[in-house]
Amino acid sequence: MTQTSTRPARPPAPPLPAFETLDQTHREMLSKLGEFERLLDHVDERGPDDEARRIAANLLAFFADHAREHHAQEERLVFPPLLAGADDALAAQVRRLQQDHGWLEEDWLLLAPQLEGIARGYNWYDLAMLRVALPVFCRLYHEHIALEEALVYPAAKRRLQALEAGEAARRGGG
Repeated sequence: MTQTSTRPARPPAPPLPAFETLDQTHREMLSKLGEFERLLDHVDERGPDDEARRIAANLLAFFADHAREHHAQEERLVFPPLLAGADDALAAQVRRLQQDHGWLEEDWLLLAPQLEGIARGYNWYDLAMLRVALPVFCRLYHEHIALEEALVYPAAKRRLQALEAGEAARRGGG
C-alpha cells in the first residue's frame, strides 16, 4: 500500500484562473482608468451629453461588475496559497493587495453614484468631487496592478508551475 492510498479522499482544490484572463483584465483596467480623465474633460466642456453618458455607462458597467469579479477571483484563487506559503515578505504584499481591494471598493462606492448620474444625463453629479476622487482611485489602481504584475502574479505562476510539475511527476512515476 502506498502512502497516498491512506489519505482520505477530498475534493480537488479549485484551479487558478487562467493568468492570461487576469492579465487581460489588467490591460482593460488601465485603458478604462485612462477614460476617466477624458470623461471629466468632456463633462466639463459639454455637460452630460450622449458621449459623456456612453463613456460613464461603460465605466460604470466595467468597474461595478468586471473589476469586482476580478478582485473576487484573486481573493479566492490567487491570494490564499501565497498567504499560506513560507514567504513572509510575499504574504505581506498580498495582505497589502487585499487592503487595496477594500479601499478600491470604498472609493468605488463614492464614485459610482456620480458616474451613474452622468450616465443617466442628470446634472446633480459633483464634478469637483470627481476631479479630486478619481485621481486617488486611479493612482491606487495603477500601484495595485504594478505590484500584482511585478511580484504577486509571478510568484503565483511559479507556484502553479511547481504544482503542475509535481502532478506530472506523480502521473509519470505511478
